[in-house]
Amino acid sequence: MVETNWRAVAIGFVVIAVLGIVGAYVESLAIFGTVLGSIIGGFTAGYFARMGTANGAWNGLLAGAIGALVLIAVLAVLGLAVSVVSLSLGGVFASIGIALAAVMLAILAAVPAAIGGAIGGMMTREEPTETGRPAA
Repeated sequence: MVETNWRAVAIGFVVIAVLGIVGAYVESLAIFGTVLGSIIGGFTAGYFARMGTANGAWNGLLAGAIGALVLIAVLAVLGLAVSVVSLSLGGVFASIGIALAAVMLAILAAVPAAIGGAIGGMMTREEPTETGRPAA
């Protein structure tokens, strides 16, 4: 059974969000902010989970899915706000339709994060073990 490390998911989410913002504002890095940012964020979540490949993939998947859903929600609210301000009923329907289509894409966007999380989960760090007696 997989375990969720919410700290690792939050760290992966922040990495995905930062790289997504960088990719959104720097046109030449647009692909960097989406796919590669998702892989790096998933890797980070899997690495900080420290629980193996399956748990790393799960934590990376959660980080990617939550990041995509938050982005979709923000963009949908902004689209609806612009449509309401401009009194455009077509804009409201378009914003809702695009948000629903983006939810389907969010599922696909979480896959690279899961792959990155699995790779990060393979990089588990060994914790130092304590010996029975201190050295004299």
